[in-house]
Amino acid sequence: MARRLEEVGSIALVERAIAEIRRGRMVILTDDTDRENEGDLVMAAEKVTP
Repeated sequence: MARRLEEVGSIALVERAIAEIRRGRMVILTDDTDRENEGDLVMAAEKVTP
């Protein structure tokens, strides 16, 4: 379930993203809406399989 930054807190979101990456899941890392408002797909390279 997605939550807003204000509801979770920025540190908690970073810790959650790191935990998800360690589990082999992909996360979307986004820019601020005042910048380019783009997202990058991020995952651990060691979890990628051909």
